[in-house]
Amino acid sequence: MTTPAAINAALKGDNALPLRPINQVMNLERLGAMHQSRLSFMRTLVRRIMRERWQIEPARFELDAQGYGTVIYEIKAPHGLFSFVLFSSYLASEDRNDRVIATQWDLTMALVDGQVDEIYLEKLRQNVPKQEAGRVDSRVFVLSRANRSARNFDYVVNQLAKGEQPDVAKIAQVGYLYRTTAVYGSGKLGMADWEKVSTRYPDFARPFAAEMFVCLMLRNFSLLQVEHIAKHKSPDSFLPMQPKVKRFFGIGNSTGLGMAPYLINHPILINQWVEMRELALARIRVLGGIDQHICEQFKELMGRCYVHTAETVTEDEWQTGNNQQVLLDMDALKARVAVPFNSWDELLRWSEEHCSLQGQEMIISMMLELYPELVDDLEDYHTAEEFLDLDPLMPVQQLKEIIEQRYNWALAIDFNADGARETFWYRSEEKMEPRLGGTELEEGRKKQMALGVGYAVRKCYDQLCEYIAAYPEHTTARFMVARPKLRGIVRRIQTMNKCVYGDIQANLLDRNVLPMHLLRAKLAFFGVGKFDPRSRLWVRNTMFQGAPLLEDIGKPFNDDWFMPLAPTLDEPSLNASKSEAPAQ
Repeated sequence: MTTPAAINAALKGDNALPLRPINQVMNLERLGAMHQSRLSFMRTLVRRIMRERWQIEPARFELDAQGYGTVIYEIKAPHGLFSFVLFSSYLASEDRNDRVIATQWDLTMALVDGQVDEIYLEKLRQNVPKQEAGRVDSRVFVLSRANRSARNFDYVVNQLAKGEQPDVAKIAQVGYLYRTTAVYGSGKLGMADWEKVSTRYPDFARPFAAEMFVCLMLRNFSLLQVEHIAKHKSPDSFLPMQPKVKRFFGIGNSTGLGMAPYLINHPILINQWVEMRELALARIRVLGGIDQHICEQFKELMGRCYVHTAETVTEDEWQTGNNQQVLLDMDALKARVAVPFNSWDELLRWSEEHCSLQGQEMIISMMLELYPELVDDLEDYHTAEEFLDLDPLMPVQQLKEIIEQRYNWALAIDFNADGARETFWYRSEEKMEPRLGGTELEEGRKKQMALGVGYAVRKCYDQLCEYIAAYPEHTTARFMVARPKLRGIVRRIQTMNKCVYGDIQANLLDRNVLPMHLLRAKLAFFGVGKFDPRSRLWVRNTMFQGAPLLEDIGKPFNDDWFMPLAPTLDEPSLNASKSEAPAQ
């Protein structure tokens, strides 16, 4: 496989492309300002499905008039046959709970290898609705569950039953019919682990491809289900939803602290994701020609980003302020590009002086949108082997130099300052969710998660300096014999020194650490939008809003659902009839 370095060299000969510096890119606040882009996993998945024309059809559709029952979709992808199995059950509104500790949900579902016969279906029926309390086998790739939107689901059913379209302005406030509360994969609860999925199933061999696919399937089922219920509720007046309205529905997601440790525990993978995005930006800075057509496209994207941001509804004061600043940034950008500019570098430098971090990163996402020919092939390089290798022969003097060069940000932090080590991360036994603790939970520090990379580097450096003073000619192996508890952080330091970007540069133990930046960074790589923080520790968002529908597969596709906007409804047609509803 061609490496990104080879791609880089092919473009510029012996000269590397102008990647942004590590201390700029890996700043936690900047990572938390990222937006969806062409390289986000939802976009790359949809492109693949549309390009390869996956065949996705219901093989079993057993829903009653209220929408409860069993549905199995069969998916014929280029390299295999898979089944998406979904169980829809009655759930009283008072029992609807989005927390991980919930035991009942409106929908539970699984993505499975191969066809599902009656015996295996019954096995899934006995376990999938239980989620964590059940067990599945390695035929299952992903397990998930979802709850109905209290504000949208019944409203949309009633509108369609009356023969009316749902109010687009209302959808813009809550752009989904269901929201997921967890999407499990990678070996949990007996499922196939990542090594098996990535080596045996090429259709889902990209990071989180199977998980994103389950969310896409849930989104499409939600649209089918509301039409099914509405049609049975009032068959004489029912009319189906207009396709453009359907596409404006996404799937909701509630994400808490459980996602945050991933970015720390998988540094090589996160480095790879960041590097591909930065490489795409560098290609555009060097090779992205600017002509009238590109300028017109860029102006259209500016308007789209402005309206999309304005349509984002949140009660959170902090996020509201961020969104308002992005709107100001887009106004300033509009005035700036009214004057011709000669290069993207020129515009980037301007944005760094005049725009917020979120505004700067929005501009980068727009730039990536303009040049699919320079960006899209990088989607094949989001995987990485995650081994933290120890180099025992490295001289201790060299290890010290690496820390001083690559981890100068950690050495600059005063960990003895007030609040610098006040926060610790742990997993609650009662709630089974990551939590943040403070000094009042001193006893819990014994069970804390090892996420304080900066502090671990500082301790390693201090002990290394003491060791070098006595044994300047020793190797890392000798240092490890003397300080065996430092083996983990030394392996990380040596390995991440080989990466272009490396660790996130932040003190995650600080009293004022904002986990929302970690959540948003990962969600931006996924491709979500409409960030709506519910506290400093969890956020609601929308996935796949504006994406194509299953019925769009095989039709012309231009991959133009970046920052989707509320559609304009078609006028009622005299020829509209119940026959337009999907066959069920």
